[in-house]
Amino acid sequence: MTLPTAIYHLLLREGRSFDTASDLLPHLAETGYSHLYLSPILQATPGSTHGYDVSDPTRIDESLGGIDGFARLADAARVQGIGIILDVVPNHTACNLSNPWLLDVLRHGEASRYARHFDIDWARGRLVLPFLPAPFATVIETFRLEDKNGGILTDGLLELPLAPGTLPSDGHDDPDIIAAVHEAQHWRLAHWELERDGITHRRFFNVTGLIGMRVEDRQVFEDMHAATFDLVRRGWVQGLRIDHIDGLADPETYLDWLAEDLPGTPVWVEKILTGDEALPDWRTLGTTGYESARALARVLTNPSGLEEIDRQWREATGATGDFEAALEEAKGEVIRQDLAAELLQLVALARAAAEQDPEAEPGDESLREAILRLLIHFPRYRTYFTDRTRRGEDLALMDALVEQASQGLRTDATVRLVAGFVTDAASDPARAFRTRFQQVTGALLAKSHEDTAAFRWNRYLAANEVGSLPDEASMTVQAFDDWMQKVQPAHMNLTSTHDTKRAEDARMRLVAISHMPDSFLALWRRASDMPQADAVDANLRWYILQSLLAMWEPDRGDIEDRLRAHIEKAMREAKRITSWTHPDAAAEAAPLAFAHALCRSWTLGLPEDAHPLLDRADRLTLVQTALKLTMPGIPYVYQGTEVSAHNLTDPDNRLPVDHAAVRGATCAKSRLTRVLVDLRRKMPDFFRDAGVRVDQPAPGQLRLIRQGASGRLTVTAALDASTPAPGNLWPDRENGPVSVLWEPR
Repeated sequence: MTLPTAIYHLLLREGRSFDTASDLLPHLAETGYSHLYLSPILQATPGSTHGYDVSDPTRIDESLGGIDGFARLADAARVQGIGIILDVVPNHTACNLSNPWLLDVLRHGEASRYARHFDIDWARGRLVLPFLPAPFATVIETFRLEDKNGGILTDGLLELPLAPGTLPSDGHDDPDIIAAVHEAQHWRLAHWELERDGITHRRFFNVTGLIGMRVEDRQVFEDMHAATFDLVRRGWVQGLRIDHIDGLADPETYLDWLAEDLPGTPVWVEKILTGDEALPDWRTLGTTGYESARALARVLTNPSGLEEIDRQWREATGATGDFEAALEEAKGEVIRQDLAAELLQLVALARAAAEQDPEAEPGDESLREAILRLLIHFPRYRTYFTDRTRRGEDLALMDALVEQASQGLRTDATVRLVAGFVTDAASDPARAFRTRFQQVTGALLAKSHEDTAAFRWNRYLAANEVGSLPDEASMTVQAFDDWMQKVQPAHMNLTSTHDTKRAEDARMRLVAISHMPDSFLALWRRASDMPQADAVDANLRWYILQSLLAMWEPDRGDIEDRLRAHIEKAMREAKRITSWTHPDAAAEAAPLAFAHALCRSWTLGLPEDAHPLLDRADRLTLVQTALKLTMPGIPYVYQGTEVSAHNLTDPDNRLPVDHAAVRGATCAKSRLTRVLVDLRRKMPDFFRDAGVRVDQPAPGQLRLIRQGASGRLTVTAALDASTPAPGNLWPDRENGPVSVLWEPR
């Protein structure tokens, strides 16, 4: 297997097609990229902006160019010597009426050929479709029956298929007849608020519009992947990235099946590793690299400056405790509210499992209490117990979890009983509980950490990243070296992607405040003196100031609109004063007014104390770039990040890229990227096999050394204002914080 030397990630959709990718190929080849990674290309919901809402996994999206357009791209890539990596979405498809498999299930129910494909709990009755603005009975007069496509129920927008034989010959506008027909279907329409605790299908996180797929069934696996496998077997695709591997019932078996069907095909998984968690022994080359972004931000953070930031933040906001406590609080809220349907299902599954044990007789409240405790204290995304796998790491985790979850309870019997369903499932009901519990822990952590607590614990946003632990925001050089020793040659290293909470250079702006806390605190005092500040909670003001600093670009005319959209999202994700489901415009008004005023004041004249922070961030950006492109593993470059990348979380970081401007860029970051990507192309064996060592040759400096059979590469980076001795590969035209020296053997 030939490993990529460097990967370029391109988002499609919203006017970006296979032709867009084809046009970009000569530049990628000239720069030195070996592979192009594309966001999902299968048929998605019409108007999809991302492609992860696949509606038909059997065909390529026509809006991108269809099969013919992809064939042209594959041919062009082959000519340029570039491989293609595809994003595969096995966990879910779109739960809407553009999904032909789902339409068949709606019409035929459990008799449908595709009923087994979807993760639907038919034991709870008809499939609940929470598509309505109010309960069906209150809006029934907007619906009518039509003799179309075998019979439908429609309100002019929705067109729901009727079960065979249920369309009456007349009375198509009669509410009583419509109600009776509705009762005869395999589905039932419901108010959208029922999605909180009344749905009957497994979903992606709390996104009811994405329905879980049962790829643990071999036939479903084959049907879901037939189109993708065909592209690989034709030689058009050279690698796969598996989206949200932790959502699957059995990731290990899934990857085994992939390896059997596509022997020799490189596969990476989107898997969030937390703390010192190791990737399970799966048939994959590694993760997509969120842990690399985390490690780089940590080692570049100044711990003493962070201590001062922490002290001032607590003084300004009155915050106490640590992030872990904030996360546990968020978990308790999310599992009872956003994921209430999942909690209710787990209680029902645990009840069924307990009924198989003659020595157990817990009540529903006891089961609910035990499950809540286990979920809230669960420390990572999931365990991987199956009938054939019981990892020692997972057993140790569950033992520690039981002890923690049992604290303060009058008895730990039910906690131990429920945990046993996961670790020692001895019946089919216990196995069903085990599967769903392991799927829910990841959803809960993602929604609680990334989408709730990370918008509340606003101390230092550089550490509020996917897979990061804000309580462990810095890392010593020795710890960074220890981590680096474990990085495998096929592991991806990213610093930005479509899902990171801040683009890489925006993150370095935030890291810069740990180097220059006095400058940041001066900005804080200036912002706090604004008349709009008093009406805004200090913790939220702290967030707004960091966000503006992270995204600031004086020549962009969209800063104010983008900041407003981001702060609105941040407030709704935090769910303190407003939320997505029940937005409170009045509560949002004051923070948005403050953000507007702050942005406007910077537009009129950037505060003097911002300049040193921006300068230090530019230096840190070059350091981060140099380390990512020379460390073990495969560098992953997200579209447009070869140049300045100061976007915030999606959708801001998914904005269109001016590729012509990127190709013509001459800034230091783009030049450094080209030099090092080209170097990896010229010396693939060296970067694959060379050892690595990281040390600190002088105060304020970081040095990475790669030693291999053909020579030695030394990257020296100054984290302060100093300039290291120049190397022979970099700097090319100006002195800076990075030097790259190559010494052939």
